[in-house]
Amino acid sequence: MRRRDFIGCTIGATVAWPLAGQAQQQPRAPVVGFLHSAAPGQVVDLVGSFQGGLKEGGFIAGQNAVMKYRWADNDNGRLPALAAELVNEKVDIIAAAGGDRSAMAAKGATSRIPIVAVIGGDPVAEGLVKSLGRPGGNLTGVSFLTASLTVKRLELLLEVAPKAKVVGLLVNSKNPQSAGVIDDVQRATQARTLTAHVVKVGTEAEADEAFATMDRLHASALIIQADPYFNNIRGRLIALAARYSLPAIMERHAFVSEGGLMSYGTSLPDVYRQVGVYCAKILKGAEPGDLPVLQPTKFELAVNLKTAKTLGLTVPSVLLARADEVVE
Repeated sequence: MRRRDFIGCTIGATVAWPLAGQAQQQPRAPVVGFLHSAAPGQVVDLVGSFQGGLKEGGFIAGQNAVMKYRWADNDNGRLPALAAELVNEKVDIIAAAGGDRSAMAAKGATSRIPIVAVIGGDPVAEGLVKSLGRPGGNLTGVSFLTASLTVKRLELLLEVAPKAKVVGLLVNSKNPQSAGVIDDVQRATQARTLTAHVVKVGTEAEADEAFATMDRLHASALIIQADPYFNNIRGRLIALAARYSLPAIMERHAFVSEGGLMSYGTSLPDVYRQVGVYCAKILKGAEPGDLPVLQPTKFELAVNLKTAKTLGLTVPSVLLARADEVVE
């Protein structure tokens, strides 16, 4: 039964005036739109973190808050239409996540409904906000500037694979942030007298060829760009890294728990929790334009010792002591 049908049935069934009066006194539960580029099964933990943030602010999904989910199923081209659907549903707020394209789609769909976004790049440069401190307009959120952590991933990977002289960099050909990531890695490898080979990927089929290319180029270490699409196909990337015996580092700790060697990045569960907290604040009356764009304070390093052993690598004890998660 659709929500409006349910409301209609409820009104039609109300025959006692005192009961109707009591029902009218109940506050309407806010409707929270949730827009994501992935499929629901890929981010179950992150949805839970988002709902946890809402709960911290006093809103419980299914009790005093109504959730409206829209999933692009890894097709970013669907995001504008899905954002428009949420606007037509008259949601009270939109949480936009799963890549900057979600934030842009939501921003393009409405200038009135508040938006709290997970932003990987620079929201000012992308025209999403006027400034980090005072965003203005109807959008704010959390920006974790994933590209800036790429050089740190290189440093960590070289601690585990110190003999690597040729480094591969896997980037998403459809991600506008890729150019900056490439520049950062090339400067960092040149400073270390290393060779960097960039391979661009836009589909899973291209991922297979990319690893074959890196093998031909004798890459002995691999950095995988922080990118929602690569997170979604990480199982395939883990299998390919194992096939070519290539030490690799990625953004999300799930890469390590599922068999990848290393990960380093922002704690995404904490980011999604913060988005939920911001949504709750806005539902209570805060203006999104007055809430500064947050930056993450929690980062996670994970290492898979079993994978390291398979690759013939020894993980330094100093690095293990810094790790937040060690898979044995």
